[in-house]
Amino acid sequence: MRRLIKYGVVLASCGVLAAACSSSSSSSGGKGTSTASGVLTIDNESGGNWTCDFNPFNLSDISFSLGNVYEPLVFVDTLNDAKTTPWLATSYAWSNGNKTLTFTIRNGVKFTNGDPLTAADVVYTFNLLRQNKTLDINAVWSVLSSVSQQGSDQVVMQFKAPAVTYFYYIADQIGIVDSKVWSKISDPVKYPDTNPIGTGPYEVSSTTCTPQNIKYTANPNYWVKGEPKVGTVNYPAFLTNDTANTFLSAGNAQWGSQFIPDISTFLKAQPAIKWWFPPVANVSMFINLKNPLLSNVAVRQAMAYAIDRQKAASIGEFGEEPASNQTGIVTPTFSSWLDSSQAAQFGNNYAYNPKKAISILKNAGFTMGSNGIFAKNGQPLSFTIINNGGFSDWVNAVNVIVADLKAVGIQVTPQDLSQTTYQDKLYAGQFQLGYGSETGGPSPYFELRQWLYSANSAPIGTPAGSNFERYASTATDKLINEYPATTNPATQQQIVDQLEKVMLADVPVIPVTESVDWFQYDTASFSGWPTPGDPYAQPAAYNYPDWGQVMLHLTPAK
Repeated sequence: MRRLIKYGVVLASCGVLAAACSSSSSSSGGKGTSTASGVLTIDNESGGNWTCDFNPFNLSDISFSLGNVYEPLVFVDTLNDAKTTPWLATSYAWSNGNKTLTFTIRNGVKFTNGDPLTAADVVYTFNLLRQNKTLDINAVWSVLSSVSQQGSDQVVMQFKAPAVTYFYYIADQIGIVDSKVWSKISDPVKYPDTNPIGTGPYEVSSTTCTPQNIKYTANPNYWVKGEPKVGTVNYPAFLTNDTANTFLSAGNAQWGSQFIPDISTFLKAQPAIKWWFPPVANVSMFINLKNPLLSNVAVRQAMAYAIDRQKAASIGEFGEEPASNQTGIVTPTFSSWLDSSQAAQFGNNYAYNPKKAISILKNAGFTMGSNGIFAKNGQPLSFTIINNGGFSDWVNAVNVIVADLKAVGIQVTPQDLSQTTYQDKLYAGQFQLGYGSETGGPSPYFELRQWLYSANSAPIGTPAGSNFERYASTATDKLINEYPATTNPATQQQIVDQLEKVMLADVPVIPVTESVDWFQYDTASFSGWPTPGDPYAQPAAYNYPDWGQVMLHLTPAK
């Protein structure tokens, strides 16, 4: 889950790393803090035990290391008008008609093994992704043409076309690694990285991680003087919402990031724990488009009409996550991007209409059998749907979907899996239907790109960075590639309108509920939390690299 707000800001401004706006010795070459204290415990149900892998280029591992162990070049605050904060880069500049991006790399930063961070490490990191496509989660090399060093401390990135929109992926979403360490790794794609060497405020290793808990400890030589202030961060694993919620309600954790039904009642005994749920993306039903039956657009359209999104949001999420719409535009966050007139042409944005679903299937040549299931040429509309069995809200929402589809003659059998098995199958495309979410970004374009860009996908059996349904369209790819080439808001709106049309006409994915940042925070134990009045980062612990920014803001209570 993650990201939102309209993107377009390209000038640096200051955030938690205030001194980072200059290259003064107060922000670089510091010795962190010898006074870090207190223990912060995160409460976020995973649906499985930890693997203790921290590879920052592996989609299954990145959320455990990017931001707190590995650091990116610049932080983009998507909850605050895409405000940028220098991180490992002190500054950046676009030139050559927005086809060249130059970063100045911070001096005085060291990896936790003592190696100095250099511009060469940044160049190495990006070329590592070029050489290993599976590691290029956001397909940045679909637009990059080269990354090279200039002088002693600058990195120059050349793009095939104007690419301002890609700043978010380039600067915010890629952790910089030590070239001296990673150049010795024989297979970086399969590398678990159990003892990560980063520049971040926290350290972790195979000795401080177990399947039940990840223990992060303050980096005593962190380059920002006086940071971090929190000495230890514990991240216990929870198999279900219920156990995680009970743990939080008992006062055993200070940073919650999970769904809690009837939250005001459940946390009544903990008045110091507050909560905030900003909408950021969608929770969707992914449809494997390589399946012969599901490749039929009529089947997908029928499914979209058959699902009662409001009921799924009410029963699955207790109304704490709103219902989605078929365009995928999250409202009210991105309401200005929604093409309402276009959506109205498709049954009021695929409003719940089981009669319409049945009519579409009949017109497509499907016949309902005596068992109440539609079939064509002897092939019944019978599928399985994979889900993270530890997420009780997702399990309940899928149960609504299963009942809705059965009512229109489509049989779906849920498979509630452990976190690891679920992720492996979803990423590799080894499913028929799958329930889940992707991260989104600073505007609707980013989530639409994740869903629809063929460069993000991969052959069945190979993990995809996104586009788990394996959608491919030359015309749609062209639209996605045209968006970064312009900074004109009207042109960007027109492109997003056309991508909405793809969602409405082709139905490659069915958004069901809006994905909010689940965030509960203990105001008695720590100060400095992000709030609606100070949204300096996305607040949930599963957001990367944002959680690293939150850790740097927090101060233990005296």
